[in-house]
Amino acid sequence: MFTKRLEELSEVMNKCIYSSTDREVTQNQALQIFHSFLLQTKENDGTVFVVGNGGSAGIASHFSIDLLNALKIPSQTLYDSNVMTCISNDYGYDQVFSRPLDLLLKRNDLLVCVSSSGNSQNILNAAAIAKSKDIPIITLSGFEPHNPLRNLGDLNLYLPIIDYGLVEMGHFFLLHTIIDSWNFNPSINKTADSLSHAK
Repeated sequence: MFTKRLEELSEVMNKCIYSSTDREVTQNQALQIFHSFLLQTKENDGTVFVVGNGGSAGIASHFSIDLLNALKIPSQTLYDSNVMTCISNDYGYDQVFSRPLDLLLKRNDLLVCVSSSGNSQNILNAAAIAKSKDIPIITLSGFEPHNPLRNLGDLNLYLPIIDYGLVEMGHFFLLHTIIDSWNFNPSINKTADSLSHAK
C-alpha cells in the first residue's frame, strides 16, 4: 500500500499544472516566479502571510516556519487561537483571515493561500483582500480544475486529483521544494552576492 501511494503521489506531481495570471508556465518557470516573489518580499522588508484550513493549516505553518528559519524571511500564519475565535465569533469563520489581513497587509508583503479544494470561503476572502491592496498572491489548490482559488493568484500550483491525502502531500512537497531549492537558484545567489558586496 505504501508503494502504491508513493506511485500515485509521483503520478499526480507529474500532472501538476502551473499558471500565472494569464497563461500556463513550466515547472522551472513556476519555481523561478515563486522564488522571485519571496526574494522581492525579503529585499523590501515585507512579510509572507500563509493561510490554510485543517491539514492545509499544518502545511501553511510548516512553510511559514521554514521561511523564518531557513530563508530568514518574516512570515505569519494568523493562527493565534484567541484572534481566530474572536473574529469567528464576531464576524463569522469566513472572515477569520480577511479581517486581520485587511489591517496587517502592507506594501511589499506576499500572500500564500493553501486549500485542497480551492473552495474555502475564508481563503477566497483572504485572497480578495490581498487583491484589493495589490498584494501578490500565490495559490496551491487541487480537486476540480475550475475551483475559484486557482484563478486568483499571480502564480497558481494546481494538483488535478480529488484525494485529500495526495493533494495535501503534494502541496507539502511543493512548498518544501521551494525552500530546499532556494540556495540552488542562480538568480538568488547572484542577488545575494551583489547585496553582500554592496555592504
